[in-house]
Amino acid sequence: MRSCRLATLCLVLLAVAGARAGEALEYRDGGVIRGPADQKEIALEFTADAFVEGGPAILDQLARHQIKASFFLTGRCLRDPANAALVRRIIAQGHYLGPHSDTHPLLCSWETPAKTLVTREFFLDDMKRNLEAIESFGVSRASIRYFVPPYEWYNGEIVRWAGELGLALVNFTPGTRSTADYTETGAANYASSQAILESIERREEKTGANGWLLLLHLGAGPRRADKMHDRLGELLDYFQRRGYRFVRVDQWPAPKPPPGVKS
Repeated sequence: MRSCRLATLCLVLLAVAGARAGEALEYRDGGVIRGPADQKEIALEFTADAFVEGGPAILDQLARHQIKASFFLTGRCLRDPANAALVRRIIAQGHYLGPHSDTHPLLCSWETPAKTLVTREFFLDDMKRNLEAIESFGVSRASIRYFVPPYEWYNGEIVRWAGELGLALVNFTPGTRSTADYTETGAANYASSQAILESIERREEKTGANGWLLLLHLGAGPRRADKMHDRLGELLDYFQRRGYRFVRVDQWPAPKPPPGVKS
């Protein structure tokens, strides 16, 4: 009887510790936008759908710096035979591989508050195809626990639907221009790699980068000549000189389940 009571107490303590750990994360509309602010750690995220031309250079730099990162790829990207060797290399080098939707649909309108543009059935079916594409590379379903939404745009409803699949929605930490590395040369919203680097360094010098989810793209396509992946080594050198450690998203505490979804 005493051993049963002790076991129950241990389970309760673990549950409380897990809840408190999830509270160490920062959320926006239910999605995680920052890891523990008391840890000098950064989670690098790379997303991709149509373009992956930076993949080999990115993996080379991560290996050179002995860094593990997190990659979020669409099912369309994963099913392209031209990308198979790159995906296998991501897995072999020990990086996290997670879903980014199957067909990269815009899930929500751009206004605030964001209105959901897809049905629950569409979302779940699209995500299941993305998950199946990841599993086809030998990744166990149990290890796929995090999801970055297409266009890095979502609302609370998308967070809840992802939770039904056992997926926590993670996005990026605002305050830098890192996600502008896809912008096309000559476009009104274009940001050069130098401008992106400077924005990251300015923000880090001002506020620190503890717990940052720093998101970049695996490729930008032929309409951008100034490729951010060519500057990745420089960026990693900067953070390592400043004493930061890089982690996969699944190395941080598990996020709290969204309202209405059982953990």
